[in-house]
Amino acid sequence: MKTANLLIFLLLPFFCLAQSTFKLKGKIASEITTLEWADISILNSEGKIVDGTTTKQDGTFEINLKKGSYKIGVNLLGFEEYEKEISIENDTDIGIIMMKQNATKLVEVVVKSKKKTIEQKTDRLVYNLENNLTTVGGDALSAINTAPGVVVKNDAITILGKGTSRVMIDGRIIELAGEELNNFLKSIAASDIKSIEIISNPPAKYEAEGTGGLINIIMKKGVRDSWKNSTTASYDQNKYGIFTLRDNFFYNKNKFRFSASVNAKTGYLNVTDDLKMYFPDGLSHMNSVTKVKTENLSGKIALDYDFSERTTVGLQFLNDRNNPDFKSDISINNYNTQNQLDNITLNKSNTDKGSGNQTYNVHLITKLDSLKRKLSVDVDYFNYNSKFDRNFIANNYTPDMIFVDVNQAGRNISNQDIDNWSFKADIEHPFHAINLYYGAKMSFTNSISDVLYYNTISGTPELDPNQSNRFKYTENNQAIYVNAEKKLNEKWNLQLGLRLENTQTNGVSETLNQETNNDYLKLFPTFYASYKKNENNSFSLNYGKRINRPRFDLLNPFRIYINSNSYSEGNPFLKPSFSDNFEFAHSYKEILRTSVFVNAVTNGYGVLFTSNPETNTQIVTRENYFKNLSYGIGESYSAAFADWWQSENSLYLLGAKTEFIRDIQATPSNSMQVDFSTNNTFSLGKTTKLQVDFSYSTPFKSGLYEVGYSASFDIGFKQDLFNKTMQIAFLANDIFNTSYLKDYTSVVNGVKQLYSTNESNRFVRLSVVYNFGNKKINVKERAFGNQDEKKRTGN
Repeated sequence: MKTANLLIFLLLPFFCLAQSTFKLKGKIASEITTLEWADISILNSEGKIVDGTTTKQDGTFEINLKKGSYKIGVNLLGFEEYEKEISIENDTDIGIIMMKQNATKLVEVVVKSKKKTIEQKTDRLVYNLENNLTTVGGDALSAINTAPGVVVKNDAITILGKGTSRVMIDGRIIELAGEELNNFLKSIAASDIKSIEIISNPPAKYEAEGTGGLINIIMKKGVRDSWKNSTTASYDQNKYGIFTLRDNFFYNKNKFRFSASVNAKTGYLNVTDDLKMYFPDGLSHMNSVTKVKTENLSGKIALDYDFSERTTVGLQFLNDRNNPDFKSDISINNYNTQNQLDNITLNKSNTDKGSGNQTYNVHLITKLDSLKRKLSVDVDYFNYNSKFDRNFIANNYTPDMIFVDVNQAGRNISNQDIDNWSFKADIEHPFHAINLYYGAKMSFTNSISDVLYYNTISGTPELDPNQSNRFKYTENNQAIYVNAEKKLNEKWNLQLGLRLENTQTNGVSETLNQETNNDYLKLFPTFYASYKKNENNSFSLNYGKRINRPRFDLLNPFRIYINSNSYSEGNPFLKPSFSDNFEFAHSYKEILRTSVFVNAVTNGYGVLFTSNPETNTQIVTRENYFKNLSYGIGESYSAAFADWWQSENSLYLLGAKTEFIRDIQATPSNSMQVDFSTNNTFSLGKTTKLQVDFSYSTPFKSGLYEVGYSASFDIGFKQDLFNKTMQIAFLANDIFNTSYLKDYTSVVNGVKQLYSTNESNRFVRLSVVYNFGNKKINVKERAFGNQDEKKRTGN
């Protein structure tokens, strides 16, 4: 009741200002007939689209608008664009607008103006992907990595200074994380992406999950009454080769919209790992070489049907399969305190690994009345399953490579199955004075995971019950939210939101006879204010509270052996962490952008690389062990040094203060970090472009860990052919092989660990893209409503 009263109190001023709207109507025609499906756009005094529609079969249209001055735009393929200033004081009929045909009406209309690569908005930064050549033939994951202030490393997508980020497609969360999220994003062609939004403080309509904000992928759209097919073939060469083939088909006719896509990838990656552990009795140096199969097959089918001018229903089905089997050769050299080689352990393993997910979505969108109130309803079902089956044997040898004995031999089997139902309803409720959004969501998740460990040192598999477990986990979430936007005047805009989330969890370890329950109710406020001083200068201030819930697999207290001297285990007692995010930004001519931010994390959890000095064993676990205050300043500069040279540059200065909230036998340390990147595009002709990129991040300390430098130098080339229906692109990525994780250092329980890993970041790519169809199409991409749960299924 207190929460409801608080919502009413905060939003009452907005409701009091609500006013009625007026009707704008008209008719679109040519010299010989009325024109159906003409796109009508209404722009405000700032040139932003505030509303729009399409003409009916008889060429008429109607739009409800607030009192004020606008610009109406009309666009239809084969006709010249139309624009006119209008003033709305009451109901208005602008009569018949006559459209003029283009002289070359059979040729596809090409828009000459080029969008800015980076655009600053009140609550997000928009990165227009079409200007980046290095993403041609690539996928969504590589495209995200080119976005300003975003870093993809070690299966984590991070906004600099914020933490790990969630990912959305067209405003709906993808419920996958880690390796599974990356595999899903690799199945999406970068050529189908229009822009990427970096939302450091998401509004209340989005789930409060994720301390690092949101990355929103906006898919390309076009005009109605058309079809299009896009085929992409690419080949990557690192130590091994990877071949990718993608095909996307779209059909949009009258009331029916259909899309289908198939994505396939096959090949191998070479992954190297190097770990040094300085135990009291000497150094243990592990080196690993792994050949990882890259095998992915995914598909998507979506269709929508307009039952009436107000109501649309649709469904989607997505299936994604991955089979990243791998074979590892691991050598462990053990030294004594005099740094003399004592013995060698050789560990060979073969791993059968696979995962799959199916997502079903049914949705309804309906306009409730002439005031443009709109209801969206989603029902989703999601299933995720994974398997992990590793056989390994580790033999001990003398320094002269004379066999001594078998160190360890075993078979580690782990399986996980997750089911999720989600129900969500959202309402857009515009008034004259404010735009109001509110809604609710419920989700129900069941997870079963088990691990079996067999000791095979005798040659006969023997089940070890102390290292085997079955874990059941359920999680239910209920959420309501309200969000209001208010334009005070031509200079000030405000946005206020509140989201209330209630969560119940239950985890049961059958083997350990252990049960863990959680039940918590949390309120997540958001606030945004923007001020446009003049045409050259604009400012914004925002705040948001977020939650970071542990992924399902991290809660399972099972143990999986990485090698004979290293294993990973989950923690059923992990609790969510919370963050408070503040950001102040300034934009000068939309060329120079400055951002100052602070991010405070409480009850933070993360990976702990601990060790047992008695057995010289590394233990990878997760704990709630810290609180952290991150801060920084970011500068980005867009420049056109010449008509043929466009440049995007960014510089970030980052710092942090970390405190450990429990005794983990370690001392926190922090230092400043500098991150710099420059992307330069050179036009060598109307159809030929060259891009040269460079990025560099200094070594830094952050809490428990110290991280080495990272750098990447990339060159991309693109040639358009046959009136841009075909593109040939070449990319040399990370030419000097310096972008991998290096010198990842921690000291816990008196043992120093130094780790580096390289996952074939250096490669060359050749891509061919071929598009055909009658027009550019307008397909409404829609992601799934239960994406909040899918994210946490990753490895």
